[in-house]
Formats: sequence, C-alpha cells, structure tokens
Amino acid sequence: MSLDAVLARIDDQLPAATDRLLELLRIPSISTDPAYTQPCSEAADWLVEDLKSLGIKAEKRITPGHPMVVGHVAGDGPHLLFYGHYDVQPVDPLELWDSDPFAPCVEETPKGRVIRGRGSSDDKGQLMTFVEACRAWREVNGALPCAITFFFEGEEESGSPSLVPFMHENADELRADIALICDTALFQSRTPAIVTMLRGMVGEQITVQGPDMDLHSGFFGGLAMNPIRALSKILADIHDDEGRVTIPGFYDGIPDLSPEIRAQWEALGFDWQGFLGSVGLSQPAGEADRTPLEMIWSRPTAEVNGIWGGYTGDGFKTVLPAKAHAKISFRLVEGQDPDRIRDAFRAFVRARLPQDCTVAFKPHGGSAASVMETSDPAFEAARQALSEEWPEPAAYVGCGGSIPIAGHFGSILGMNAMLIGFGKDDDAIHSPNEKYDLESFHKGIRSWARILDALSRKGAA
Repeated sequence: MSLDAVLARIDDQLPAATDRLLELLRIPSISTDPAYTQPCSEAADWLVEDLKSLGIKAEKRITPGHPMVVGHVAGDGPHLLFYGHYDVQPVDPLELWDSDPFAPCVEETPKGRVIRGRGSSDDKGQLMTFVEACRAWREVNGALPCAITFFFEGEEESGSPSLVPFMHENADELRADIALICDTALFQSRTPAIVTMLRGMVGEQITVQGPDMDLHSGFFGGLAMNPIRALSKILADIHDDEGRVTIPGFYDGIPDLSPEIRAQWEALGFDWQGFLGSVGLSQPAGEADRTPLEMIWSRPTAEVNGIWGGYTGDGFKTVLPAKAHAKISFRLVEGQDPDRIRDAFRAFVRARLPQDCTVAFKPHGGSAASVMETSDPAFEAARQALSEEWPEPAAYVGCGGSIPIAGHFGSILGMNAMLIGFGKDDDAIHSPNEKYDLESFHKGIRSWARILDALSRKGAA
C-alpha cells in the first residue's frame, strides 16, 4: 500500500471529486417536507450507484420514512463503519439566498474558493470526503485497506424516526469495531478536531390556556388572567441572575471536568470574544462561574427557541389571547437523564401556573449526552494522522451540539464512535448561502486517506 500515491491521486482528481459532489448537491433531498420524498429517494439511489462504482456491495433499504443506504466491503484488519446523512435542511427563507440553493457552484470569495449550495457542508460534502478517500485508495491499491461498512441516513435533519428501529433490526449487520462520523467541524475553523463529548437534548412545546376565547382588552384587561403574562413569568423563572437554571434537580449527577481535560481546553486558546463578536454579541450569558468553553461543551442549557400568542400580524389588535405557546430545548450533558429532565421541567411549569390557567405539553425528541472512550487506540492513531495533514496538531474537543447517532452506536451496537469533521464556523449550515470551503473538502479527503492508513496498520480496539 502506498499512502503517498493515494494522496497524489486525491490531489490530481480533486476537480472530478468536486464535480461528483456538485451532482449530489443538485438533488433537493429535504427530509422534513413530504413534497421532497422523491428527491430523497433519488439521493439514496445516487449514493448506491456511486458506492457500486467503487466495487462496494451497496443497496437502498426501505424504511417507513426515507431510505437508508448500506454498503459493505470485506477486508483484513479492523472493521470500520462510516456514517453520514444525505438529507438536508429546508432552504427557507429563499429570498436570503444569493443563488439557487440547489444549483451549486464553486465560488471565489475573499476567504478563498468555496462550494456553495444547500448540504455542501451539512452533510453531503463531509460524507463525500470519506467516499472520495476510499475511491482514491481503491484506484491506487486495487482494494480498500480493511473491512468497511457504509451507513447513510436520510432523516437526520428531521429527527431520525426510522433510525433506531433500523439499527435494532440490523444490528448484527451494522456492528463493527468502531464507527466514524463526519458531521462536525474544525476548532475555530483551523484546528483539526476529534469530538469526544456531545450534548444530548430534550425538546418541549408548551401551551398555556387562559380564557376559552380571545378577550377584548378594554372589557377584560386587568381582571382576566392573560396567558402570555403567565407564560412569560414562568419562562423568566427558568434562569437566575447568574445564568444558572433554577429547575430543581437540573444539575444533579453532573461530573466536573477532570484536570486533564480542563488543561487541554485551556491550551486551545478559545477566542470567545471573537466567537461572540462574529454574531454581534460581547458577553457570555451562561453560568457566571464557568469558562466559555465549559458553557458550550460540558454544561447543560435551557433555551427558549420560540414564543407566540395573540395577534402577531401587521397593525394592532387589542386582545387578551386565549392561549400562549413556547418551544423550549434543553442541551444535556453526562449524568443527566432526558426523561427526568422533562418531568422536572413539567413539574416546574405546573408549580407556577396561575389558578385560571391550564397547560398542555408536547414532547419533541429526547437523547442523552455521549462521551467517547478515548482510550481506544484508534483515537490516538487518528489524531496523529490528522496532525500530519493540517498545519496545527489535532485536538480532542467537546461539542455543544447533539448528534444522537453517536450514542446509538454505543447503546444499540456496543461500538465506540469517533467524530471527525472539516466544517468551518462560517459555513452557514442550516442557514441561507450554506457553503463548504474547497480546501476543507480537499484536505478532508486527504485526512481520511491518512486515517484509513493509520487504522488499518494499527487496528481499532
């Protein structure tokens, strides 16, 4: 096996690899909208055919929702599973895009060349970095360096309703030595990173009901309970003046950072002023006694994601609304149980409900935090391989987001998961004008080739 030859092949074939990615990006595989069911199926078909072109036995697997794509290649050494998702977020508001989100192109920008289009960074571009590394490896060496299972999902952006049942039903087929996930980013857009912890999440929609109809504020104002007033007070009570969540038991069981991890994070030199300044902010709003990296990686949160009620159209309508609504999400860390947090929040709301109001709850998802076992030798092998490709040495980092599949690999398949991604902070994933840095795409392919070489030589526990 010649790694240098594989890397040279990647460099030589970058234009062709970019063209393949652009072709995949043209498919509007929006999973949350039923109007795009057919494009989601087409994206799965495209990936099946692309894997088959690499000599991989691949097929589209039907689920109650959008299809899964599963492919296998046999080999010696460790058995790796690579996961990615081919579905994308909706593009609304369309008027904020500078170009058609499904007419992707390579664009020159002041920061370099980028691939512009929905899904370019999340997650089609990242998914294809691994596929293109495998393509170059096979073209140079005639075969891949070890056994690999390819597992591509089509519902990640819409809650993954088919994922857990599919994993249970196909556990024996999917089980491998370690799972690789490419759906994360570089640290501060420059340092290659291996994510070792992810926050979980609980979502709740609450509806506070007051009167049985909207009321005239002149006739009833001051006498009747306004459910927006009641809801606003409840939401305001969730945090104290120091940024701590006041829900009873919320912090129970949460471990403190180890001195080793704290030292690693401090050494990263996180520019929190620049991070907040890039979105027009200046001050951390979380727990006053925690560092900014702790706030976003290792501490739990409670956030109001939306609130509405009464008349919200143009002009003015003087009513006391019958109902008020809010959407609240909790990011969870190690030691927190999603069901217990949901129950505690509901009890918190009910305890503050005025006499003339009732409340209804609608759950939305629930997943525990994930902590990876970095004693697995695959982690250090991958970290060294990444460090050889990028100007800065690779780091172990946390992630404030939630990627439930990482936890499912552990709980359902008994596998450790390693998350490596090449996105940048300004990629605008989930937003208009999403892009993927062309250099990140290129170096991402090279990185996976180096990691494949390292893992196939040293093995994965």
